[in-house]
Formats: sequence, C-alpha cells, structure tokens
Amino acid sequence: MSIVLDIIASSGLWAAVLRIATPLIFGTLGALLCERAGVLNLGIEGIMTFGAMVGWLAVYHGADLWTGLLVAALAGAVFGLLHASLTVTLGLSQHVSGLGVTLFASSLSYYLFRLIVPLSGSPPTIEPFAPVNVPLLADLPFIGAVLSAQTPPTYLALLLALLLAYVVFRTPLGLAIRMTGENPHAAEAQGVNPMAVRYGAVIVGSALMAVGGGFLTLSAFNSFFPTMIQGRGWICIALVVFASWRPGRALFGALLFAFFDAFQLRLQTAVDGVPYQVFLMTPYILSIVALCVMARRARVPQALMQPYRRGER
Repeated sequence: MSIVLDIIASSGLWAAVLRIATPLIFGTLGALLCERAGVLNLGIEGIMTFGAMVGWLAVYHGADLWTGLLVAALAGAVFGLLHASLTVTLGLSQHVSGLGVTLFASSLSYYLFRLIVPLSGSPPTIEPFAPVNVPLLADLPFIGAVLSAQTPPTYLALLLALLLAYVVFRTPLGLAIRMTGENPHAAEAQGVNPMAVRYGAVIVGSALMAVGGGFLTLSAFNSFFPTMIQGRGWICIALVVFASWRPGRALFGALLFAFFDAFQLRLQTAVDGVPYQVFLMTPYILSIVALCVMARRARVPQALMQPYRRGER
C-alpha cells in the first residue's frame, strides 16, 4: 500500500499523466467535434499516424516545430475532406469510409516514410519541443514540478478543451453543430446548412486528430515509426462515448486513461513476480469498466451516422 501511495504522491507520475494524455486530448476533441455534427470518423487511427509522419518529416527537412504541427493539421484536414466527401456528399457508410481512411492513411505514411527517409540502422531524429516554465506557476510546490515538465503542445491541448467546451455550449456556432448532430432537418429550417456544418466539423476535427499524432513525433519522441500510435485513435473513440460527447468530460477521460497508463508503468518497476503483461492490460481493463458504467447514461446525438439529404425526412 505504501508503494502505491508513494507513486501517487510523486510529481513525476502526474507529469507523465499530462504528457500521455496530450495526444488523447487532441484526438478525442477531434472525434467529439465530428460526432457532435453527426459524423462518425473511424479514420482517426490513420489520420494520427499520417499527422505524426508528415509533421516529423517537415521538421526533419528544416521546418520549425510549430510549422511541423501546422503541416500535420493540414494533412489531417485533407483526410477529413476526403471522409466528408464520401459520407456527407455521397452518403456512404461512415464505418466503411472511416476504416478505409485509416488503412489508406496508415499505409501511405509508411510508404512515404520509406520513400523519403533512407534506410539506416536507427531511425533519424529531430530536436523536439522542450519543456517550458510558465511564470508564477513554475514556482508553485508540486504543481510547478508537474507543469514545468510539459511542452507547449500540452498547454495548447488543455486550452483547446476549454475553448471547444465554450464554443459547443455557449456560441451560435456550437448550437448549429449540436442541432446538425441531433436533427439536421430542424437545423435547416432555422437557416443552418447542415452539409456545410458537417464538412467544417469533420475537417477541423480531423486536423485536431493529426495534431495529436504530430505531438508524438515532435514532443513526446524525436523520431517516427509506423506503429507508434498503438491504438490511441481507438481509445479516443471510446473516450468520446465515456465523455457523453462533452469536451470537459473528454478532458477528464483522457487524463484518467493516462493516469492508469502512467501508474502501471511505475508499478511494474516497484512490484516483482508479476508478469508485465498484467500491468500493460490494466489501463485498458479499467477503461472498459469505466466506459461500460458511463455509456449506460450517455445520450448519443440522434443523427449520428445518419446521412443527410436535403428535402428528405
């Protein structure tokens, strides 16, 4: 018990929680925005992979780190446009289109990486984002040690969660997004263009997903390898349901999963005689339990995965 309390009381654990949660926050906010408008985007895993690759590649070829994140966002927006064209304009299955985007983006990432980067014994590296000290906050006991270990994209992710919560629930744009996800015909009757709203939500949401991938290569690590996303995209999809499609709860869900993950990593080194696979599966088991509990009370947007046709009901 004392081992558990020592781990929980360490600033290193909570610094790791914020770092692990950052790509999940970007990805979950992106998926939430898409689904609030009525479009399921299962392309998230591939979009995060492609964002990680092109962001890193841009910096590797001389761009600065913020430009690398911007390149990742633009690449994600392009895949969002592709997904929106297939699902919003053509009305194709959102499941099939999303899985197709994931397979296409993941395969294209690996192909371009091997085409552009020469083969070597170890992958080439870049200089990633460095942690920043925020004035006043860095001087606070415990909290200062946690925050001073974070890089700028982590602060950006936290601010975006607050911004998206404000936009979705406190602005006319957010009302239009929510109306489109609940009843696009009613939204159209109020002068809203549901197709334009869905296009915008999917494009912006996909850009956020790609930034989450870009964080991994430009901040958490300093190189790219094709399997680095490791299912984070699917975790983000589950976190949206856990959050009941609310940005504030999405932030909490991402931090909760990150806590489970960071905790099991430290528990592995503190406990002997237990196979490490037990620790690895712990955050996923706990997340499934939390998802089952929260999903019973979740209210799904009524028009989610329903294609919209003007004049049809």
